[in-house]
Amino acid sequence: MADERPRNVKDLLAEAKDTSEIMVDLAYAALYFNDEDLAEEVDRLEQVMDGYLRDLRWISMLAARSPEDAEAMGGVLHIAGAIEQIGDAAADIARVVTTSLGIPEAIRPDLRHADEIVGRVKVREGAEVVGRSLRDLMLPTETGMWLIAVRRGEEWEYDPGPDSVISEGDVLLYQGPEEGIALLRAKVGAPPLPEPPHTDTVPLSELDRAVDILVEMKNSAEVAVGMAYSSLLFAEPALAAEVTKLEARSDALQDELESWVLRAAPEARNPDELRGLIRLAYASEIIFDAARSMTQLVEAGQELHPVVAEAIQASDEVAAESIVEAGSPAVGRTLKELSFETETGMLVLAVQRGRRWIYRPRPRFPLESGDRVISIGPEDGIAELERLVRAPAETPAG
Repeated sequence: MADERPRNVKDLLAEAKDTSEIMVDLAYAALYFNDEDLAEEVDRLEQVMDGYLRDLRWISMLAARSPEDAEAMGGVLHIAGAIEQIGDAAADIARVVTTSLGIPEAIRPDLRHADEIVGRVKVREGAEVVGRSLRDLMLPTETGMWLIAVRRGEEWEYDPGPDSVISEGDVLLYQGPEEGIALLRAKVGAPPLPEPPHTDTVPLSELDRAVDILVEMKNSAEVAVGMAYSSLLFAEPALAAEVTKLEARSDALQDELESWVLRAAPEARNPDELRGLIRLAYASEIIFDAARSMTQLVEAGQELHPVVAEAIQASDEVAAESIVEAGSPAVGRTLKELSFETETGMLVLAVQRGRRWIYRPRPRFPLESGDRVISIGPEDGIAELERLVRAPAETPAG
């Protein structure tokens, strides 16, 4: 039976955006776990995303009744094209697994050094999460972790919604900051992870250096996309300019990666694994290009159709801007001291201090009064974010 759900440009754009982002998350999870089922799900989601975009283009053309309408919808279609690029790049990442290119097994754990790491954990008997919905658990704001998928037996539920209920024996596929792992494992009744064995520092090999570059490209590409959507939402040319800088940096990183991979060839047992690294770098570059494409609209001063902001605000991850007020809990404390991500579930994309922008601030970055913080995360996290950056209300004199 045909899908009879009502469709409009805002909903289709939001669903396409959300689908492209879950595709990227699943693609990297497939890579980390070398899991063909996850990789094949990315291919299926690509078809779903293509359907959303096809309907969006069709409705947009029908909606254009004048040259002014056509110009306004042109920006919407431009953003839709960038979303399609992001989804296509995710599919390319997944094909590293399905085509058996792979990556060197020895460097797979190094992907844990990404800003947001991926992991799996099984829900134990008697855990506090059993029988509770994701809406009730609020895992992003309680632990900083997002659930990418839930496996029950042999079945996967991808991008689980707020009404999804966790059961004993479920396997949770999650993504988030490293410091959130222990919090999530405690909630599902899993024992703490053992401390990693201490190893003496050894000189980096050529392959190690290539992987470091790849991880930086992955982190920066995700930040670039988040900043691009934020620049569209807030009509902020300064954020768009930062995306341009990131894209230029990515070009240099890709050149450097290709050079390191060539130097690493003598170390590699399987040359196809080095081809896998190059394909990952190329996919990251496509994501950068998509982010840059979106910000060109802002830099050109084009007035965007209101549906763009509505779609971004309606998606699973929302962008937020907040000002650090004097006397708030955030003043003078670092992001790590605030446990920012695990307390709010929000990822800080950039901080504006005066005329200077600091993108992707590190955990030791201290916030100051007057800082403008741009972050993305669950809508539920905005209230927690405001609690950190707002000064306590004064108690009326009695």
